[in-house]
Amino acid sequence: MAPSHFPQELEDYIHRLESNASNLSPHVLVASAFTAGAITALGCSRVHGRYFKRMQNSNWISPESFERKQWVKGVVTSVGDADNFRLYHTPGIGWRWPLKFRRVPTEKRDLRNQTIHIRIAGADAPEAANFGREGQPYAKESLAWLSNRILGQTVHCQLITRDQYSRTVANVVTKRRFLPGSTSLALEMLRAGCATVYEQSGAEYGSWGKEEFLKAEAEAKIARRGMWKDGVLRETPAEYKRRYAQGDTDAASTSSKNAVESSNEGPMFLLRKLMFWR
Repeated sequence: MAPSHFPQELEDYIHRLESNASNLSPHVLVASAFTAGAITALGCSRVHGRYFKRMQNSNWISPESFERKQWVKGVVTSVGDADNFRLYHTPGIGWRWPLKFRRVPTEKRDLRNQTIHIRIAGADAPEAANFGREGQPYAKESLAWLSNRILGQTVHCQLITRDQYSRTVANVVTKRRFLPGSTSLALEMLRAGCATVYEQSGAEYGSWGKEEFLKAEAEAKIARRGMWKDGVLRETPAEYKRRYAQGDTDAASTSSKNAVESSNEGPMFLLRKLMFWR
């Protein structure tokens, strides 16, 4: 049974508080109440902004979020290439049963400008055919693997930086398929032979470290999984991109040269040539 009265020390303390409160002027009490309310409102606003406010697209990610490498969760709505996808940010609660009162859109028109373009950190998948260039071997298979693995699934992303294509580079974590816990999506891709380790400037590997990524790639190579089915690669994704980057430069130079040659063979050039030989 609860005691019928408070200890004497507590009663004395309460009495002092009541006496002090009665001596305060109404202005002080109002100011104190306003200050307490403002602090509470500010705290709630910061909590809402950090944990419950939805990031509609990459432009909504603040520099502060990148600096502290904030984790966000969301649903994958589309997979555009074998190492990037679109994420619909789902912060807070209300996205799943039994407390489901928010939903992820499924129509393209409703998803426009409402997703974050994520580039998976640490993995470099075979390049698909783009801009008239032929695709790399196993590009379609890698895309199919990634789509089957994450499309429509909830994933967690650690925001790292924004790349030159305005994509958000992130460490991506997924739930294991047959075991409890979670794992790095990039490591899964490497072990499946769907990608090579991304080693260019600014590469990120999260808490796993580069050695773990190289080990996963080596495992796939030894087992001849995916893109390693022949034991070696004719050309890595990084080499492919360098080759076409150099090829674009060469093509631009050739185009410029051809334009000059074409102008030299025009009517004005012939007229000047005839005048010269007079």
